[in-house]
Amino acid sequence: MIRIEQIKLKIEQKTDVLYREAARILRIAEWDILFLQIVKRSLDARKKPDLFYSYVIEVTIKQEAEVWKRCAKGRSGRIEAGGHFLSLRQAEEYVFPVFHTGECVERPVIAGMGPAGLFCAYFLAREGYRPILLERGKDVDARQRDVEAFWAGGILNPESNVQFGEGGAGTFSDGKLNTLVKDTHGRNREVLRLFVRFGAPEEILFDNKPHIGTDILRTVVKNMREEIKRLGGEVRFQSQVTEIKVADGGIDGVVINGVQLLETKTLVLAVGHSARNTFSMLYEKGIPMEAKPFAVGFRVEHRQAFIDESMYGNTGRTAGGALPAAAYKVTAKAEDGRGVYSFCMCPGGYVVNASSEQGRLCTNGMSYSGRDGENANSAVIVSVTPADYKEKHPLAGVAFQQKLEERAYLAGAGRVPVQTYGSFRASIKEKTALPPDQGAAFLPAVKGEYVFADITEILPEALNRDIVEGMEQFGRQIKGFDRADTLLLAVESRTSSPLRILRDDTLQSEIRGLFPCGEGAGYAGGITSAAMDGIKVAEAVAARLAD
Repeated sequence: MIRIEQIKLKIEQKTDVLYREAARILRIAEWDILFLQIVKRSLDARKKPDLFYSYVIEVTIKQEAEVWKRCAKGRSGRIEAGGHFLSLRQAEEYVFPVFHTGECVERPVIAGMGPAGLFCAYFLAREGYRPILLERGKDVDARQRDVEAFWAGGILNPESNVQFGEGGAGTFSDGKLNTLVKDTHGRNREVLRLFVRFGAPEEILFDNKPHIGTDILRTVVKNMREEIKRLGGEVRFQSQVTEIKVADGGIDGVVINGVQLLETKTLVLAVGHSARNTFSMLYEKGIPMEAKPFAVGFRVEHRQAFIDESMYGNTGRTAGGALPAAAYKVTAKAEDGRGVYSFCMCPGGYVVNASSEQGRLCTNGMSYSGRDGENANSAVIVSVTPADYKEKHPLAGVAFQQKLEERAYLAGAGRVPVQTYGSFRASIKEKTALPPDQGAAFLPAVKGEYVFADITEILPEALNRDIVEGMEQFGRQIKGFDRADTLLLAVESRTSSPLRILRDDTLQSEIRGLFPCGEGAGYAGGITSAAMDGIKVAEAVAARLAD
């Protein structure tokens, strides 16, 4: 097939026009195109308000060799032709390494039903390994009821919340599916293909920044679970691994909920970044781990209309709905050398109370597939390293997070604390105390109860200064980003795992048969990268069981 890059269409044009454009570029008739596939679509807003979609496509055509010879004119590789880049491509398809040759007596156990655990279980089930999948929380429907009851003012369920339950923490998020992980094995494409198979829209296969929203993600998760069961896997909810059994340097079983022993020689540890009591249990068992850098800060809210105009110009979200709610990404460097940046931007979304422990409060961002809320939010966060944790201990980052979350809980008396940026900045930079709602021009979009409160005592003083420095730099990148009525919501503390459970080239801990996997173990940073790591670990498990 022939790949064609940099085909630009006006945002209101239909994708059918791509057939005509491909035929024009290759100088063939449209009916000579046997198959056309969109590989990538990205929005070009460099000359706003004149906006375009830039496409990369692949076409299968009649007499491909002759057409390529005419276009290439003796050149090889990726060539330029009339402002477009052309190249010959082979169809790429992920292939799971074949290790399984007969009935598998030993059933691998997978702890955690986030994307890492789900994708690991799916591939092992598909290949006949009949995995047993354990999840400490509830199924996604029961979990949703618990979460919504909590947001409505009910009591937090420590085992069924935004962090714990089927689908993992990403279930109550924006459902972003882009990743910066380099992929030479086709796992990224395979993850997206499977998302589509289990209920996601086909657009995620080619959108530059694909997302599906929390509503669609829940459907995908349920469909994957049912397919794992159909393929011979077993799923157990409300089944927390409270202890691991070790014999002769290897896994010998797991204890579920403190009472039930499940024998196994293979354990995939795909717990999320908030499984703090599991981390403590593993540390006490002597599982090698280390503290790692992550980032903390606040959720920042603007009106979505302001972000749309900033990104799109006067076009806004017109053109017959062809434009999505606008997103942004901003980065800065504070005087002390720390990075300050936006993270997990949720256009048209909500800030959610993402707490999982009594007396501690943290936030996250969430959007539905339509991204049609009135506000935009993102985390504005500052990098922290083990040097900031004040002690050399693998769990020091966990303790650091907990301290911030306790302060946030106290600041809002159990509700999400909110402060205008103008009030926050006056306190940090000018040492002037202003009411926390000073200059508020709109209300926050929050899932859960909130209250205007002073949040300046939550982060360490140095990080507060970094936040202000970063916001001022962002205001030069997006005019008005640092306006006084911008809202800050505390605290964003669980951007990634604060530790890494060590593994070797076989993806095992020094405790043989133990496979640390996904974001909680420190090997991923989002839904797609966690799913990719789940596939990678499934390959390693299959290789071990074949020995």
